[in-house]
Amino acid sequence: MTEKNQQLLNDKAWARWLALILIASMMFFAYMFVDVMSPLKSLLEEKLHWDSASFGTYAASEYFLNVFFFFLIFAGIILDKMGIRFTGLLSASMMVIGASIKLVGVSEWFESTALCEWLDSWWVSFPGSAKMASFGFMIFGCGCEMAGTTVSKAIAKWFEGKEMALAMGVEMSIARLGVFAVMWISPLISNQFDQSVVAPVAFCTALLLIGLISYTVFVFMDTKLDKELAANGASSDAAGSDEEFHISDLGKIFSSKMFWLVALLCVLYYSGIFPFQRYAPNYVQETLGVSAETAARLFSVFPILAMVLTPFLGAFLDYKGKGATMLIVGAVIMTCCHLGFAFLLPAVPAVWLAVTLILILGVSFSLVPAALWPSVPKIIDANILGSAYCLIFWIQNIGLCLVPLLIGETLDATGGYRVPMLIFASFGVLAIIFGVWLKVLNARHNYGLEAPNVKRSESVLAAEAESAEE
Repeated sequence: MTEKNQQLLNDKAWARWLALILIASMMFFAYMFVDVMSPLKSLLEEKLHWDSASFGTYAASEYFLNVFFFFLIFAGIILDKMGIRFTGLLSASMMVIGASIKLVGVSEWFESTALCEWLDSWWVSFPGSAKMASFGFMIFGCGCEMAGTTVSKAIAKWFEGKEMALAMGVEMSIARLGVFAVMWISPLISNQFDQSVVAPVAFCTALLLIGLISYTVFVFMDTKLDKELAANGASSDAAGSDEEFHISDLGKIFSSKMFWLVALLCVLYYSGIFPFQRYAPNYVQETLGVSAETAARLFSVFPILAMVLTPFLGAFLDYKGKGATMLIVGAVIMTCCHLGFAFLLPAVPAVWLAVTLILILGVSFSLVPAALWPSVPKIIDANILGSAYCLIFWIQNIGLCLVPLLIGETLDATGGYRVPMLIFASFGVLAIIFGVWLKVLNARHNYGLEAPNVKRSESVLAAEAESAEE
């Protein structure tokens, strides 16, 4: 007789934390590549003749296919149907392919090709090198967003019934460390290679290849875990069939007021963070009158507090709650910081003030994500949770695609950063309004956003149904 319930691979602490490191390293390298050109904006203008609008269009291209071709929705279906191993390898491969195309686009060699000449012949305000780089960034963006969803599902599988909230916080911190690292490494490599744009991009592309190898190692570990689960008579799919994406589920999600409040708060908040991140080193450079390398290093402190605080905030949310309050406080902090960037720092252009504002913004970047994503299971039923996450990411990507375009055009029109900073601050104000609305509805229908992380009860589902009918 076969013995059941033997110790599984993910029951061993060293194995599950090694798995986390392997998949988190892929996201660490992905976050590095996302912002590798952020400290190089002035070099792009000088060497490749990109203006602010071109840079904004390039930054927006990361999300173009996810938004307008609904790739993120398809990514959710692929993940549910094919599993974390296939989807993770596919996403890592897409990141490497997209990065390689972008690397070709910013190279000096490409400028002398017939393809670049043809690309320059139409939409002449947008250089051929920017078109090629943007095409690569589109493919990379599809892989990166797919990887983010896959990593969350992989952590849920390996840490089910264990330190899941802590593991998600640690993964998020490791990924954000990539932002800190690239703000130092990108200008440093560029300077070592005679103000080169290509060298930092090539370096980060090589790191993405290492990330693909890391995830491949994880695939072998996950295969072994599935064999052990099968031997124990358990399902090898941690998510279960409950979370499969069904088109019919969209109506249930779209009819939920709480879903829309969370989704709109999400897109408003992240539209004030990630697009700002693209322009922040150049903003610091121009406002303080420092070099691009110094500006990038100053902004590199942004994710530090987020890296440190996020795991603790996740644990706090698990045991104490206060999710809606954390969302509001985070949005208030973001708004105040952007107003400080608009008015205070230009009036007092001091390094200490810039670092202070950037660090405080990092506190906001800890509060909101730590509270936002664990709140979704409290307001959405388990059998449509996967669909809801995909849709929230898709709505978020709409903002992340359009806002860089708006900021780039505004910069070219105004010639300064005050108006863009006020635009970012306005996103924060709207996020506060939706956060307060969310808290009011939570108090009225007892969704549990302010309570510790517990399973949603049938009474909560009934309250949401009544709310929808009203």
